[in-house]
Amino acid sequence: MISFEEVRIGDQAPELTHQLCRTDLVRYAGASGDFNPMHHDEIKAKAAGLPSVFGHGMFSAGFLATAVTNWVGIGNLKSYKVRFVKQTWPSETFVTRITVKEKQVKDGEKIVLLTCELTNQDGEVKVSGEALASVNN
Repeated sequence: MISFEEVRIGDQAPELTHQLCRTDLVRYAGASGDFNPMHHDEIKAKAAGLPSVFGHGMFSAGFLATAVTNWVGIGNLKSYKVRFVKQTWPSETFVTRITVKEKQVKDGEKIVLLTCELTNQDGEVKVSGEALASVNN
């Protein structure tokens, strides 16, 4: 977990990586109830003009959020907002990039603003956003 006193603007969280597989898509569909066939039915996805099934956006956002909370500590995340930039595809490897953008003390609370990105193995941004965390240690 980061320390407000020790962390500096520009510091980066440890990267978290994961290779997206079709089993992830099936598991996430079951957990979320999102059974859109574009996430699991190859024939329907191709009939819709896609090269393959693609990953759930919220799975990607959740993976990125996991990297954030691993760094700032569970319970310290105050806000998290993302934008879905590009679809994710089976066999891509997710790589998280979380960077300290600002530090501030507001009403006695020590806060860090983080930029967050989820890229694939080629550096192509899939999800981007910001997170705000209270790190009063």
